[in-house]
Amino acid sequence: MKRIIGAILILAFCMMLVGCYTHIHQVGNGAQTGVKMEKKQWYILWGLVPLNEVDSQQMAAGATDYTIRTQQSFVDVVIGLVTGMVTIYPRTVAVTK
Repeated sequence: MKRIIGAILILAFCMMLVGCYTHIHQVGNGAQTGVKMEKKQWYILWGLVPLNEVDSQQMAAGATDYTIRTQQSFVDVVIGLVTGMVTIYPRTVAVTK
C-alpha cells in the first residue's frame, strides 16, 4: 500500500513539473546592464482571456538592447493549482536591460 501511495505522489509531482516553461527573446544585442523589471500577467478561462496587460516595451523604458523572459515557473504552477478552480492562471514576464 505504501508503494502505491508513493508512486501516486511521485506521479503527481512529475505532472506538476510538466507545466513549467520559459521563452527568451533578445531585442537588439540583448541585456547589457543587468537592470531587471518583473511583472505577473494573469489570465482567466484557462489562459484565454488576459486580466491585465504587461507591455515589455514599456518595461524596457526606451532601451534598444534588452532581453524578455516569459515563463511559468514552479511558483506560478502552485498559484495556478490553488486558483485553477476558478480558472485563473499567472505567468511571469521579466525584462532585463
